[in-house]
Amino acid sequence: MQLSEQEIVRRSKLTKLREMGIDPYPAALYPVDATSKSIKHDFEEGKKVVISGRLMSRRIQGKASFAELQDSEGRIQVYFNRDEICPGEDKALYNEVYKKLLDIGDIIGVEGTLFTTQVGEKTVMVKGFSLLSKALRPLPLPKVDAEGNTYDEFNDPELRYRQRYVDLVVNPKVKDTFIKRTKITNSIREFYNERGYLEVETPILQPIPGGAAARPFLTHHNALNIPLYLRIANELYLKRLIVGGFDGVYEFSKDFRNEGMDRTHNPEFTVMELYVAYKDYNWMMDTTEQLLEKVALDANGSTKLVVGDNEIEFKAPYARVPILEAIEAHTGIDVTGMDEGELRNVAKGLNIEVDETMGVGKLIDEIFGEKCEHHYIQPTFITDYPKEMSPLTKAHRSKPGLTERFELMVNGKELANCYSELNDPIDQRERFEEQLKLSEKGDDEAMFIDQDFLRALEYGMPPTAGIGIGIDRLVMLLTNNSSIQEVLFFPQMRPERRVAAEVLSTEDAKAVFEILKKVEKMSLSDLKEQSGLSNKKWDKSIKELTKNNLAKVLKTDEGLFVELD
Repeated sequence: MQLSEQEIVRRSKLTKLREMGIDPYPAALYPVDATSKSIKHDFEEGKKVVISGRLMSRRIQGKASFAELQDSEGRIQVYFNRDEICPGEDKALYNEVYKKLLDIGDIIGVEGTLFTTQVGEKTVMVKGFSLLSKALRPLPLPKVDAEGNTYDEFNDPELRYRQRYVDLVVNPKVKDTFIKRTKITNSIREFYNERGYLEVETPILQPIPGGAAARPFLTHHNALNIPLYLRIANELYLKRLIVGGFDGVYEFSKDFRNEGMDRTHNPEFTVMELYVAYKDYNWMMDTTEQLLEKVALDANGSTKLVVGDNEIEFKAPYARVPILEAIEAHTGIDVTGMDEGELRNVAKGLNIEVDETMGVGKLIDEIFGEKCEHHYIQPTFITDYPKEMSPLTKAHRSKPGLTERFELMVNGKELANCYSELNDPIDQRERFEEQLKLSEKGDDEAMFIDQDFLRALEYGMPPTAGIGIGIDRLVMLLTNNSSIQEVLFFPQMRPERRVAAEVLSTEDAKAVFEILKKVEKMSLSDLKEQSGLSNKKWDKSIKELTKNNLAKVLKTDEGLFVELD
């Protein structure tokens, strides 16, 4: 492992602390009785407190020093005075430990009394302190010059998402997003619990990936010697519970879909699904309006919020627009009753990329997604989807060929999906068989046939309304974040190439790696020229990169290229 100069210095300090008999990672409980927030809120001159936190700044002036401690609730100023800490002749705790062996980022405990400085700053006078955890890496703290300009901010998204623990320490506003996320989920729970619905848990490992049209992750259970899938949805298990006699059940579900990643999609994501017996999709529209109104108020204190350039109003009622009318409104084409061939021609005429595996449902979904979805900024229920798009949905009671389904669009994106649930086992089997035909055509997102779910329906499921709400997207909206990575503590990331450079032993190889990292692929001759290395050093560097699986040399018709591995 290659250590930086600062890391080497900190490890040397670690050794010196141990030589002085100080355990830099003590096991004993530390008796914290106050926080930065409680001190400021309930400030009392002379009051004794015990606090702990991370040392974030300090200004040493001989035998006195002002510093800042950061805990889970903010920062508080602390005042170190040599004679207060070391009343006897031995001044080593201040002169050696505090001044020389502590670093920014170290976690310490402080016992002291409260006082107010001449400039009115609420401060802790340190009477004693303990090292609770020595930080061996320096924090990437921003610096502010005399003109107020900020430098060296920790704002590279890739680094922030990979090292969320650092992001949370040095960018306090990030923590606010995740505190608000918990407020949002608690608000939803309160809403459903007050109505008597039961929060449940269903399997994540499933023999059949049912309940949605998506590509699953596949794994293998060694003891049973069977394939299993990470769930793409929990719908079919929750509906089994409705069959079993529960009137209302909901689950905050971690789902997994083996598909693309972008600013609104992560392969692991959170959905809240609710199923209520004896209700329909009209009732669920009314209920969803009430829910989101409450959640917006609980999270932000208002039903209005700004998202990017748009102001969004979550107060009910929301517009309700049938999907086929939405397509006609935004394309000028009435696709009602069109077959697969006609829809494919319409899509091509609208410059929408389609292929032969797409059936009627997929084609309508593509047309709506490309030409209509982005227009719906205010909360809007898009309703009455064609039967081919909705294999788990009850046929519409008055509109042949359509189903009782809605998707809630907010800020141009789908936020929720709801059905009057199909409870006719014969119709459901036929719908699954239609999905099987799509799968045989090459649609790798078509649904599997779940024989056990069909058996459950044959025992009888009452009329039921069900909804799934994307929690990650809801949090994005209510925290004004445009990227899903900002609302996940640890989003999925590509393999970490920056750290891979640490395995390289020569500065020449590291320099070549840094050049290549900016473009990922470059002709061998151009890369050699940019590196400025002699033939001998060049050969050695390339061998080191390929040996450590950081790069590979490709032979093409256009010549030799070097590519990141």
